[in-house]
Amino acid sequence: QVQLVESGGGLVQAGGSLKLSCAASGRTRSYYVMGWFRQAPGNQREFAAAITGRGLTTSYKTSVKGRFTISRDDAKNTVYLQMNGLKPEDTAVYYCAVRKIATMSTQVSGYDYWGQGTQVTVSS
Repeated sequence: QVQLVESGGGLVQAGGSLKLSCAASGRTRSYYVMGWFRQAPGNQREFAAAITGRGLTTSYKTSVKGRFTISRDDAKNTVYLQMNGLKPEDTAVYYCAVRKIATMSTQVSGYDYWGQGTQVTVSS
């Protein structure tokens, strides 16, 4: 089992920045893919960004590319999401997720463990 705890969400004005963190504990492995998903009210959960082990590969949702940066610190079992240039449409609950195999996935069904989520609200 892997436990995930997100932090760093909050309220920010459009154009502002936030940095989310997700600390993993339990049976973690450095080769696990770690990802961030988000879910706005009334919408399905959607992929935002993911990173493979040792940060070798990253993937981003098109609408966040160039504004969001995902990174990981395997020594701390932590993944980060730096979000710059935030827009009101980025408002959502952001979830951290872990995929138990090494290959990249952008699908909700491709991930095995999930955190409880952290709210990000961007005001216009």
